[in-house]
Amino acid sequence: MDNTSIITQVANPKEEEILSSSQEKVSQSKSSLKKQRSRGIFSTFFCCFQNYNVEPPSSNNNTGSSLPPPAEENGTLPKCDQVEVVPIPSPPAQNLLPEMTISDYGKNCVVIDLDETLVHSSFKPISNADFIVPVEIDGTVHQVYVLKRPHVDEFLQKMGELFECVLFTASLAKYADPVADLLDQWGVFRARLFRESCVFHRGNYVKDLSRLGRELSKVIIVDNSPASYIFHPENAVPVQSWFDDMTDTELLDLIPFFEALSKEDDIYSVLQTLRAR
Repeated sequence: MDNTSIITQVANPKEEEILSSSQEKVSQSKSSLKKQRSRGIFSTFFCCFQNYNVEPPSSNNNTGSSLPPPAEENGTLPKCDQVEVVPIPSPPAQNLLPEMTISDYGKNCVVIDLDETLVHSSFKPISNADFIVPVEIDGTVHQVYVLKRPHVDEFLQKMGELFECVLFTASLAKYADPVADLLDQWGVFRARLFRESCVFHRGNYVKDLSRLGRELSKVIIVDNSPASYIFHPENAVPVQSWFDDMTDTELLDLIPFFEALSKEDDIYSVLQTLRAR
């Protein structure tokens, strides 16, 4: 397994711009090809979302029956009102989540993404990294440098008070699990779901909310990647992808919204109003 097939994240526009500028200055020589192959190793590990126009599955296509090889995924955030509901595969015989605990009974379930929603990770050294996570790949240990999004601690603590919270990432557990251990100091996440729990659909890892074992009318997904919730856009609270902007306040700004949403019986009407904006 190569490095970048483990983490699922969107491409950083700054890095894309630098790469594009560099490629214009070099010829299509062996050295240029070598650089592209080197970048390819990391891009596969991070498994970036790139396919923005996700087509619905055909009615006779069982997309959730097996785990496909790693593939690239989607990136930039389109306007929510442009995301259409598409047919989804049949739910599995066994739900992804265990029974709801007594302490969470009556609460809505919030599914929260990891990369570019709560943190940003890189194989390149970051001087101000909050965590450095060792990840073993094919017998070699690689260091992953992790930055926490501003206000993520306050956001998670409040979400844990208001909702049944589930971490759902398209990254592999060998990376995401230790990051979640360091990130979630309060036990906010009642469960953690990784890439094997996704449905592979047209080159994207999709988080099929109908497989959770919760009423869809009580499920909300917080994610920076529209292709992640392409089956259930009406349940989504989209967030902008985050990389390294330490002045970002999106998670902080969302807290009042979720405080109000936690008191609502009809989440769809509230989320529809959000999408209309």
